[in-house]
Amino acid sequence: MNRTNRDPIDDCVHCGFCLPACPTYVSWAEEMDSPRGRIYLMKGLRDASVSWNATVAAHFDRCLGCMACVTACPSGVRYDLLIESTRAAREREVPRARSDALFRRVLFALLPYPRRLRLLGILLWVYIATGLRAWVRKTGILAKVSPRLAQLDALAPDRSLGELLRIGPSMVRAEGEKRARVGVLRGCVQAVFFPQVNDATLRVLAKEGCEAILPDGQGCCGALSLHAGRQDEARAFARTLIRSFEDAEVDRIVVNAAGCGSSLKAYEGLFDRDREWRDRARIFSSKVRDVCEFLAELPPRAVRHPIDAKVAYHDACHLRHAQRISREPRSLLAGIPGLSVCEIPDGDQCCGSAGVYNLVEPVSANEIGKRKVENIERTGARLVVSANPGCTLHIQRLWRERNSALRALHPIEVLDRSLRGEPLG
Repeated sequence: MNRTNRDPIDDCVHCGFCLPACPTYVSWAEEMDSPRGRIYLMKGLRDASVSWNATVAAHFDRCLGCMACVTACPSGVRYDLLIESTRAAREREVPRARSDALFRRVLFALLPYPRRLRLLGILLWVYIATGLRAWVRKTGILAKVSPRLAQLDALAPDRSLGELLRIGPSMVRAEGEKRARVGVLRGCVQAVFFPQVNDATLRVLAKEGCEAILPDGQGCCGALSLHAGRQDEARAFARTLIRSFEDAEVDRIVVNAAGCGSSLKAYEGLFDRDREWRDRARIFSSKVRDVCEFLAELPPRAVRHPIDAKVAYHDACHLRHAQRISREPRSLLAGIPGLSVCEIPDGDQCCGSAGVYNLVEPVSANEIGKRKVENIERTGARLVVSANPGCTLHIQRLWRERNSALRALHPIEVLDRSLRGEPLG
């Protein structure tokens, strides 16, 4: 049979190369919580030898969607496509418990909406400023009521009111001769809780001769929804975002969040039954570049000043495994004089963040995250570099619990400090 006519499920030859790459299999050594085991379940559902029930659904819920198995697979199985379609079926076929459904409904009513997220950030600022959070954490009441709420509180970053209220520019001009005109994705979590990453991105682009446009009206890219099986919601977000960039007339669309970038590059697959939007999505996706990927395409022009520091580079899963980008960030950092970049043991393993995974599966996420943090500490570096906001929040939260002085920066923040001649601190 021609491979193009095969069901992608049948591409799996059950060799087991994916097992050591899978964080949940490493945690529990349970076959049904490995990519191979989940594909067995998918095949059973297709052939009607397995029926949907809460147990089957739980095995798919426990998958991080980190795509490490895609990198490890010698047969080229597109597990990323399989798990996304299966999760969409899971949402249709198996009703969630009332508390689970309510928690997810609240998450997806807040996280993909920058304005709502900003309001949440202001309420969080009040929660912290009044001392209420300190009291709640001291009593441990949230952990007793709900591990998910405790995780949400633990992950919430501390941002100043000024940072939360500030709206960034809509355009930044190139310094010197203009080399490119690029669109920049603001993001949701990135824009509200990591505005310094967007600021650094714009400064670096300007110094490298790029005019940066941040179109009005752009919202969520739909990545969180897509990874959670909410495909219709993801399509709606994608249409809005595509429209916002279509009139910008940019050469490239630059993204500084790994999870967002992987979804933007896969937009065409969202519209496989809609020819008009499939074509528009294909044109849009062809312009998308991760910021490290884009800068690697552009011969460096701005002067790199030395930074005497040792950093550990963390591969965000949706950068390394979904987008197959690993050399470019390392090359970017290696171009900074004096900076020492070390590799993290088992660096291809997920940190446990995985979109909203650390919120809906906190026990598993913490077990996986603990392994990652211990491996980072083994490097002896005092700073980790990560290209995804979810990874940064999750890793920093685990450090705080260990009373660690380690902290995290985005690769573009490190480069920005170098271009400005500032130390990392």
